[in-house]
Amino acid sequence: MLRPIKSEEQYESYLEQAYRLMQMDLKPNSKEADDLELLSILIENYEKDHYPMDPPHPIEAILFRLDQMNMNKTELTKILGSRSRTSEILSGKRKLSLGMIRKLNELLGIPAEVLIRDYKVEHA
Repeated sequence: MLRPIKSEEQYESYLEQAYRLMQMDLKPNSKEADDLELLSILIENYEKDHYPMDPPHPIEAILFRLDQMNMNKTELTKILGSRSRTSEILSGKRKLSLGMIRKLNELLGIPAEVLIRDYKVEHA
């Protein structure tokens, strides 16, 4: 019977169980599939409390998303306006404007809360 995770040892055990279940060809709505879903929920909740992650830097998020979508910086220029503006943003010399944030959110699917994070701008 699955229980809330109360220790690091239990967490490790649940990770192992989840891994074993993920290696199987599970049928939807089977006991094993339900167990994997419950394990995933318990593991995620434990990790949120014990291993919190900071959201990514806005520029890192943009570069990561470009890579995921097999896009290049030229295609980013179409979103941000000009090659020089794109270069300034990617090099950290200029901040994203509200309009840019909206376009990046809409066209690349980057969460707005990631893009609006405060970051330092390097002065030339």
